[in-house]
Amino acid sequence: MSRTHPLRILSSNPDPPRAGVAPALSSPPPQSAPRTLRDSHGRTIRDLRLSITDRCNFRCVYCMEPDVRFFPREQLLSVDELERLASLARSLGVERLRLTGGEPTLRPELDEIIERLGALHFDDLSMTTNGSLIEPSRLRLWKASGLTRLTFSLDSAREETFAAMTRSRSSAAAVLRAVREAHDAGLGPIKVNAVVIRDRNEDQVPLLASLAARHNFEMRFIEFMPLDSGHAWNPALLVPAEEILHLLQTAGRLTPLQRDRPSDTAELYRFTPSQDQLSARIGVIAPVTRSFCGRCSRLRITADGKVRPCLFSLREFDVRALLRSGADNATIEQFLIDSTWTKQPGHGITSPDFEQPARPMSAIGG
Repeated sequence: MSRTHPLRILSSNPDPPRAGVAPALSSPPPQSAPRTLRDSHGRTIRDLRLSITDRCNFRCVYCMEPDVRFFPREQLLSVDELERLASLARSLGVERLRLTGGEPTLRPELDEIIERLGALHFDDLSMTTNGSLIEPSRLRLWKASGLTRLTFSLDSAREETFAAMTRSRSSAAAVLRAVREAHDAGLGPIKVNAVVIRDRNEDQVPLLASLAARHNFEMRFIEFMPLDSGHAWNPALLVPAEEILHLLQTAGRLTPLQRDRPSDTAELYRFTPSQDQLSARIGVIAPVTRSFCGRCSRLRITADGKVRPCLFSLREFDVRALLRSGADNATIEQFLIDSTWTKQPGHGITSPDFEQPARPMSAIGG
């Protein structure tokens, strides 16, 4: 553990947590050159998920309660702080940066954030969005500013199911329109995520895959995880990867594909709908039944400035306090190195002693 700063450990509760000082690690991170973000299990961090807001105009049933309380604005990382953290992460070997939320398009300074981070020249600068507030003119601006691609969320193409799952006034048609506009603006390859929940939308799996073939985007189906806002995850609602693949096979032909990178979370397939010449790449992300922790290359920083080495971390580390105390770049770099070193080997969702994080997904960053 670095002697230049205390690693402030925080609970993952989104309310103001109690701060403390981390115990010294029995095996501190090696002082290698060049300095990189590595954990104690030999994994190198190349991907950063940087949340810029916890606010969202949807209230998805697996993510956010209707009466959620958002962080006060002053608790969110400023544009300068976001840029500084991204720059330091780049210097430590991070190659791919994804802006997340909440819903990033609700952040008033989004255009400036993309412009500043685009100037850092990551290999890939992407953003997740629900697509409901997309404007074509802004898509072209983001592309010109350095944004590489967009990932959308669409849990159902059936409007009634979409409304019930998102608890919003938007529509599946609006999201699909935004997907087409993003494709036209060159922000691709476009990926579209769907969280599959039993008795909610599993019947939509074949339709969404067929839409992906028709509209030229990659559809990714995600197992329902214990990150719901009610903190009462019901495993009976889980539709496992094996069943998702079976649903796809009833509607077309599946051909396994290799991952683009070993650290990628999705198992990839080529899906060709029955009696159709079109096809699409399909990804199945199965953190519950087919854990991919051993090859994870991700680090997360929440909108309120907490470093989370794992999506399911029960500990997080307050880098915002360090930023606002006047710490120099070397100190913050070492803080990120030390935080990463604590990354757990895995989350063990199916184990009897698994403990669900207090923060829901919206407060962590998707």
